[in-house]
Amino acid sequence: MGRTLVELFYDVISPYSWLAFEALCRYRHIWDIDLRFRPAFLGGIMQQTGNKPPAMLPKRGEYMLKDLKRMAKYYQVPVHMSPDAFQHIMGTSSLTAMRFLTAIDMTNPQYLEPLTREFWIRFWSQHEDISQPESILVVARQAGLSAELSQKALEMISSPPVKDRLKDTTAEALKYGAFGMPAVVAHYDGEPQLFFGSDRLELLGSIIGEKWLGPVPSPKL
Repeated sequence: MGRTLVELFYDVISPYSWLAFEALCRYRHIWDIDLRFRPAFLGGIMQQTGNKPPAMLPKRGEYMLKDLKRMAKYYQVPVHMSPDAFQHIMGTSSLTAMRFLTAIDMTNPQYLEPLTREFWIRFWSQHEDISQPESILVVARQAGLSAELSQKALEMISSPPVKDRLKDTTAEALKYGAFGMPAVVAHYDGEPQLFFGSDRLELLGSIIGEKWLGPVPSPKL
């Protein structure tokens, strides 16, 4: 059998997606997988499935604040939960950021990984805006994109090809059964296998015949 294709459907508004992203990045050279990043729109998935943000249920939101603090330490990912984290999330739309990532994926995919990471760092480590054009350009510069390339991608976000690509990717996640993010899809043994959340990667490994070595594995010697 060839390498297993593993797709990560994510949105930078989702902190658990960041945990899954970093863990899978660490495992792509340990497991026999081809990792593909699939920027999608969490808002669209929530709307289509009738799902609600955790903060809509106070006790769940209270738990999530503690859970993310523990998970960030365990996964060694700098997610910093502020007391007003949920207000920060609810007051931010990730649509422009996800369209920008989609534009980069379509034109210069080599920047998709570092750019995605910088969006998470800005929003979840620094608690800064990611929705306005000037903020997006700061993120792009931090990720190593030239001013010319960044401006071109910014101009593309309102174009039909970019809008349609993001809609199509989001629809594809829904087709696989996604109801939130991260949605990890492993194409194994002739069929797609959906795993929801950052804490199902051990199960993912078990299904595809790979060993889970913890969230911060040592590379193969």
